[in-house]
Amino acid sequence: MKKKSYLISFMIMAVLSSCNENNQNSTNTTSNSQSGQPEESPTFTFDSIKQHYALGEDLVLKINHEKKQKLDTVVYYINNKQIGQVSGNESFKYALKHEKFGKQIVKAVVFSDGKQEENTVSIDLFASTPPRLLQYSIVNIYPHDIKAYTQGLEFYGDNLIESTGNGIGPSGNKGKSSIRITNPKTGAPIKKIELDDSIFGEGATVLNGKLYQLTYKNNIAYVYDINTLAVISTLPYFQPMEGWGLTSDGKNLYMSNGSDYIYTLHPHNFSKLDYIRAATNTAMIDQINEMEWVKGKIYANFFMEDVIGRIDPMTGTVEALVDLSKLRENVTQHVDLDVLNGIAYNRKSNTFFVTGKNWDKMFEIKLIE
Repeated sequence: MKKKSYLISFMIMAVLSSCNENNQNSTNTTSNSQSGQPEESPTFTFDSIKQHYALGEDLVLKINHEKKQKLDTVVYYINNKQIGQVSGNESFKYALKHEKFGKQIVKAVVFSDGKQEENTVSIDLFASTPPRLLQYSIVNIYPHDIKAYTQGLEFYGDNLIESTGNGIGPSGNKGKSSIRITNPKTGAPIKKIELDDSIFGEGATVLNGKLYQLTYKNNIAYVYDINTLAVISTLPYFQPMEGWGLTSDGKNLYMSNGSDYIYTLHPHNFSKLDYIRAATNTAMIDQINEMEWVKGKIYANFFMEDVIGRIDPMTGTVEALVDLSKLRENVTQHVDLDVLNGIAYNRKSNTFFVTGKNWDKMFEIKLIE
């Protein structure tokens, strides 16, 4: 059964989000500072708070107190981090540009007459503008190994670095995880190292003369000598998770794990330096797969969608989308044919080389802004 295109899914999510624009999803908890026992319900709510906010908006907070009594102090938190306090019931303004995209838990603790009570509400923070829809033109079509279950793709000099996994298709045939250097115009491997069958190879990138390759569920990354493909070391992930896509900005590594998170990692030990969460103006965008760093932006595949997205690595904003579903129609159709996955940018020609899992073709395309 053919999956819905990402663009259709995106439009559906946008409609559903707009339907809920004015709904407030509150979780109310009240405590008494003297007894420490929860009361039946809070006596205040947040005044005029919205469900959805955009990056760049200010969150304006003020209390609506049912008993209309005088308040001493109100302390505000977001995601359990104190962001400020006011005397009485003054308005408090907070710039949401300091937060990551996604659900935010806002809490107010009210002090009045020697007592305190608290209330929380959840809001969603999304990008401020919708993604642009880019077009493309096909420059060339080259052969690609039909047995390569492509997980990572990147240019190194005039050749391609390609990482493959050992996925099993409907035929029951299991692929072979590998790391390889290939001729981009013939698809032929120049050098190839195969991994043990217990290892599912994932995203790969080159940084400072070293080749890094993720594993799917083994919680380690392989580090290779770029010239010999000999394993130099293995690096454990900073937390238990799946490895999906990997790229580099020339200084640090960027890793996806199949969610809407992209982590910035230290290349020496894979420790977490920072992270972003990918979002459009209406929804969080998950299942981020293979990635490529191009001119200060992250270009990413999305699992089960024949689409490439351009992501701002500073904020997580999905700035643009390219629908490449037509490319899949132009490869040999067979039972183990799988999704678009693999983005390599050629700086010399300012073109992208893209392919998919078990595709027999590699497409050189040029994006039209």
